[in-house]
Amino acid sequence: MKALLLEKLNEPLESVGRFALIGARTVSGAVWFPYRIKNIVLQVKKIGVDTLPIVTLMAIFTGMVLAVQTYYQFRQVGMEIFIGALVGLSMARELGPILTSIIVAGRVGSAIAAEIGSMKVTEQVDALKTLAVDPYKYLGVPRLLACFFMVPVLTVYAVFIGITGGFMISVFKYGLQGSEYMDKMIMFVRPIDIMSGITKSFFFGLIIALIGCYKGFNTEGGAEGVGRSTTSSVVTSSILILVLDFFLSLVLF
Repeated sequence: MKALLLEKLNEPLESVGRFALIGARTVSGAVWFPYRIKNIVLQVKKIGVDTLPIVTLMAIFTGMVLAVQTYYQFRQVGMEIFIGALVGLSMARELGPILTSIIVAGRVGSAIAAEIGSMKVTEQVDALKTLAVDPYKYLGVPRLLACFFMVPVLTVYAVFIGITGGFMISVFKYGLQGSEYMDKMIMFVRPIDIMSGITKSFFFGLIIALIGCYKGFNTEGGAEGVGRSTTSSVVTSSILILVLDFFLSLVLF
């Protein structure tokens, strides 16, 4: 019985150990110079600029849906003027960082796992090692740094767009005064609410990059293995983002 239990625990424990090793090597590579600036700029474009359209759509419709749902509930108690406060708090604290990070995990985390995984199964990673190039520094660090800095930027952008979407619905559909919307939002959305969302997004960016690198560097089994790593990267990142969000919320509030 004991041997069976140890056998079942062996694989997850090995996975945790491999993740810790790859994460440590990637993070340590990000701490020390020199950096390959060209690679970092390329990843910043892929992660930041190329993700803007989908983040814009997500944020503006999230803000509008929040305003619609809030209006029908608040109208029953005569509190329509507080729509701006609820939209602002929801986007700044939770929906902005969470939805942005999950979208980045789906679009960018999967790409990281697929790119590195393809290089792994075609032995390009081994070729880098034979050329005395650290694959974690060359492949992992640019993606880690780009995710770490661009996910918070995208989060701030998503919060602004979401608030704008809520403003448009509140003013142009329900006839709320724009000044009332903004006044209540400014009254209730504190600096700690904005900073908490930005702080969360830094951690979420790290999770996305590290999981993508871990899945990529551990890819086996050819094209089928690349597909498994890509899917697993998105699922694992999304789950860890939600779990981490809970614990960060406890700490920050």
